[in-house]
Amino acid sequence: MPHNAFDLTGKVAIVTGASRGLGQQFGRALAAAGADLVVTSRNSADLAEFVGEIESMGRRAKPLALDLRDQASIERFAPAAIEAYGKVDVLVNNAGCNVRKPALDVTWDDWNLVLDTNLRGTFFVAQAIGRHMVQRQYGRIINIGSVTSVMGYAGLAPYCASRGGVKQLTMSLADDWGPHGVTVNCLAPGWFCTEQNKVLYENEQWVAYLKDRIPLRRPGQPGDLEGAVVFLASDASEYITGQTLLVDGGISTGATKATLDDV
Repeated sequence: MPHNAFDLTGKVAIVTGASRGLGQQFGRALAAAGADLVVTSRNSADLAEFVGEIESMGRRAKPLALDLRDQASIERFAPAAIEAYGKVDVLVNNAGCNVRKPALDVTWDDWNLVLDTNLRGTFFVAQAIGRHMVQRQYGRIINIGSVTSVMGYAGLAPYCASRGGVKQLTMSLADDWGPHGVTVNCLAPGWFCTEQNKVLYENEQWVAYLKDRIPLRRPGQPGDLEGAVVFLASDASEYITGQTLLVDGGISTGATKATLDDV
């Protein structure tokens, strides 16, 4: 193993869905570890401020438009991403969406929006970049899942289905591409406050309820994901593939707050 196996100097990393939230946090962490970036959003103009931030860190960042629900968009994006620096070493498959509704209210279009984005889009972006990685005999693919990759929650039926699918997809791709030097893992955050769910965090009673079910007794903070994404992107994880790394404060243990009287 190299002296500093976590060093990403000289590596090129794609982060999809980097116009806000966790996508930007992943990008910052990879850039801080030495990587140059390709960052995407449905509208590349939305990336201008973030690109400037990465460049102020002394790294390069190439903004590209990408719509995961549009096959032609994926087909345009992949060669442009590879051409930007002549190679791609890391793909963080982060872009996604959610529709929060009771299961009885989910429409056909709701289902298609979430599954087409989170599962179909994740696969075809991985495929497009995976071709390049297989040819080079090297790559790190990090599919972003969720604690819902392993747990189900009411009101999130399409989302849970999509994230469970990402976990299974990750294992299949790991088996497919492992012989070619490409690792594929799933990074699964627990409850983090993002644009998709920030309305929940405005409810103090709900936040208290959530904390009681997290062994570490707090929701995730963006910085909690930095070490995990750098680890999976780096040579420190070269013998790890097909795995789901839950960064969730322990909520997936199914634990709830208990006293001795409850036991």
